[in-house]
Order: sequence, then structure tokens, then C-alpha cells
Amino acid sequence: MTVQKADVVIVGGGIMGSAAAFFLRRRGQSVILLERDQIGQYASGVNFGNVRRQGRYLGQLELANRSWALWKRLPELIDDDLEFIASGHLRVCYREDEIAELQAYADAPEAEQLDLEIFRGAELHKRFPFLGPDVKGGSYAPHDGHANPRLAAPAFARAARRLGARIEERTEVAEVQKVGGEFSITTTDGRQFSAAQVLITAGAWGQKLSAQFGEPVALETLGPQMAVTEPVPYALRTVIGVYTKIPEEVIYFRQIPRGNIVIGGGYRSKPDMLNRRAYVEPRSILNQLDQMRRLLPGAANLNIIRVWSGIEGYLPDALPIMGPSGTVDGLFYAFGFSGHGFQLGPGVGDVMAELISTGSTSTSIEPFSIRRFASSAEQRSKAS
Repeated sequence: MTVQKADVVIVGGGIMGSAAAFFLRRRGQSVILLERDQIGQYASGVNFGNVRRQGRYLGQLELANRSWALWKRLPELIDDDLEFIASGHLRVCYREDEIAELQAYADAPEAEQLDLEIFRGAELHKRFPFLGPDVKGGSYAPHDGHANPRLAAPAFARAARRLGARIEERTEVAEVQKVGGEFSITTTDGRQFSAAQVLITAGAWGQKLSAQFGEPVALETLGPQMAVTEPVPYALRTVIGVYTKIPEEVIYFRQIPRGNIVIGGGYRSKPDMLNRRAYVEPRSILNQLDQMRRLLPGAANLNIIRVWSGIEGYLPDALPIMGPSGTVDGLFYAFGFSGHGFQLGPGVGDVMAELISTGSTSTSIEPFSIRRFASSAEQRSKAS
């Protein structure tokens, strides 16, 4: 049997893997990307579409800023339109003490590039008169925005293919082994691939492959809950989300120029990982309607025309795994983005391409190392 070889094999064709393939080709690396189903089918293609930096872990903003700079250049970089609009992003709250928390975030040195503005009371409602009376304050990020997640990963994959990357859909990886200085990748239909370096960007399935190399992580799979309304006149250009510690209050929405309002947040469902199916949670949709009435009373009578879910991987500290393996040279990870990886996608691809090609990266990713889970994995192993 012929073994197909490349400098780098990427396992997983979401936005992280597709962007990495593109940027690796720009650096001259030969690339084979293996995707079990279709490019962008799971988390990357069904998320809310937030291109948001504010509200992130402060140690992640350097990466988010790098990605934001790429978002602005994507039409020229990949010769495609992902419907990115720098519409502004407003993070609102229902309690006075939460305004102080929003202010503290805005004052952090790491958040300087976000140019955040804090609004309170009457000042907020004058600027955003459509908000409900319960809203007490908000943090406005003028440069953040939104894009169409259904377009993103396929566009990066097409751009990578034009540069010479090999994209293999409907190709499920069964096993990855390192034999000598090369990785051997075997698929469920018996094909074999070989590469000096491997990047695992398999999303909610990433931990199954990391565990093959003695690096298990406690990744939980959950289904985000999304809905979209009938179209109405385009008037809400700002993406709006609620900052709260009460899960039921978590809601966010954006209106697209075609007039539909996309809604996310609330309870998540438990996907069927065996059959790779995600389900809509009815109580979540009902809760979204209640929360939208509170946040945006003018939307109370709009009809929901479609609901959907996806499959996302969440880690205990809500931070991704990104960087080199802690045990195997030439093995790299970028998965577990815990529901907020879409904005980071281009930056993750660029950083991982830089790291794989040069051995280092100019953007700090140390907080995301898989090694942070090593001690707990070792303890579980000893206990068993």
C-alpha cells in the first residue's frame, strides 16, 4: 500500500485546522489535512459567529489581537468574504456591582487595544435605547464584530488547497503512532499517511488522540443552542451579550444585514458522540425567548424560524489546549476552545504554522499548554 507523505499532517478540518493548513502552505510546508466528515461541520460551522475579543481571559488577548488583525485582512489573504462586520460588541449587565467588574477588565493593561468604553444607567440607554429597563450598564468594544461561521473553515480550506495543500474529507483517523522520527497515521478505511510533524485540531475528539500519546485530558462535550428569527428591518448593528454569573441569564444576539436576528446562550445539550449528532434542548430555546424579552423587549413578538446545535469541546478551566505535546517531539495540539474559538481561528492557524515551521512563536501560548493537565492525569493513573 502506498503511504502518502507530507511535512505536516493535520487531523481535523474545523477553522483551526483549515487555517493552519493555509498558513503552513504560506510558509512552504507540504500539508495533508484529514477530516472525518466535512470541513467545518461541527463547532466551527454552527457557532454564534462572534468575532469578539472583550470578555476573554486576559492572558488570551495577545492571541486574540493577532487574530483580529488577520480578520481585517482576510478578503485579501484568502480571496473570500466571510461576512465579517466590525459592528462593535456590547457586554451588558443587570447589577450595579457587575459594572465595576466590567470597568476593572477595561482598565487592565492587556485590554488596552480594545478601546473599551463603560456606559451606565441613562447614558447607556441613550446610546442603546432598545435595551430593556433591567440593563444597568455595559462595556462597548468598538472594533469587535461578527462573521458567518458556515463560510469560515471551508474558505480557509479552499485557500489552502489553492496553495497546494491536500484536503481529504470523509477520512477518519483510527490511530496515530510515532515510529522512529516519523508519524504514521492510519485511517479507518486502511489508508496510511506519514509526516515528520502532526497537528491535532480535532475539536471535541482531540482528547481521544492526545490520550494515545499518554496525554489524556478531561474534555467535556456539549452542544451550544442557537436560534434565528424571521427577518426584520436591519437596525441592530451591535453584537450584544449579557455578562452574568447566573447561567439562565446568559444570552447574546446579533442581527445580520439580511434582517434575521441570531440568538445563542443558555442551557447546553449533551451530544451523541457515537453517532455524531447534536440536539436542540427545548428548555434552552424557551429560556432564550424569556431572556430576549428582558434584554430586547422589541423582539418579544418575533417568530423563531430555525434552531440548531453543534458539538463543542470544553475543558475544566475554559482555556484551550494549544502548543507542542509535553511527551512527543513533533506533535502539536490546538483543540478544546470551550465555546469561544471562532474569533481565534485565524490567529491559532497562524501561530501554529509559525510554531511548527520555526520551533517558536512570537505570541504567548504557554498558558494553554497540555502540560498543565499532566499532574492530574498522572494522579488518576496512580489511583487506578
